Amino acid sequence: MAKSKTAEKLDASTEEKIKEAARTVFHKKGFAATRTRDIAEEAGINLALLNYYFRSKARLFEIIMLETISVFVQAMALALNDEKTTLGEKVERVVTSYIDLIEKEPDLPIFMLSEIRNNPDLLLVKLPIKQAIMGSVFFRQHHEAVTQGKITEPSPIQFLMNLIGLIMFPFIASPMLKRIGDLKEEDFNRLMQERKRLIPVWIEAMMKAS
Repeated sequence: MAKSKTAEKLDASTEEKIKEAARTVFHKKGFAATRTRDIAEEAGINLALLNYYFRSKARLFEIIMLETISVFVQAMALALNDEKTTLGEKVERVVTSYIDLIEKEPDLPIFMLSEIRNNPDLLLVKLPIKQAIMGSVFFRQHHEAVTQGKITEPSPIQFLMNLIGLIMFPFIASPMLKRIGDLKEEDFNRLMQERKRLIPVWIEAMMKAS
């Protein structure tokens, strides 16, 4: 007998509730330190119900990991493939979108760092990361700028490493930086907002350095 619409809505609602709880716990603890019981408690359901919807912790983790990385990659792909923006404007867009995203989800950088190191092949198979970046408008514009002598650093990978590093590292090192600078959470967030203006300036200077 087919499920009623009410039952289908309840199923979808419960699945999403479990996924949201799993996202919260996995982002904080990672795969190894997370128990399925932790996720069930975060979701406010019993363990049997969690197991009914998601047969294993590994399967649930793969779903959450791919969704998390996908959001991150899609934001970059949209920025890098905009035909109407310059290289500088692309940098500003990436900086702004990622700083805003990570301020909302502060555990995201550590989670991504861990899983990119542990599962690079899985990510490359499941997500079109390489195509989205290596075949982007950004790479074409970078090559043109190098050819025209506007940029002295010939490697677009160096460009991206500098950009992502300047965005991500302060969040990854935030516990230490807050102690070194006697910074409260609002002080740190203000510094990160200032970096929306500063990072594009630094990137431009680095790419023109000989």
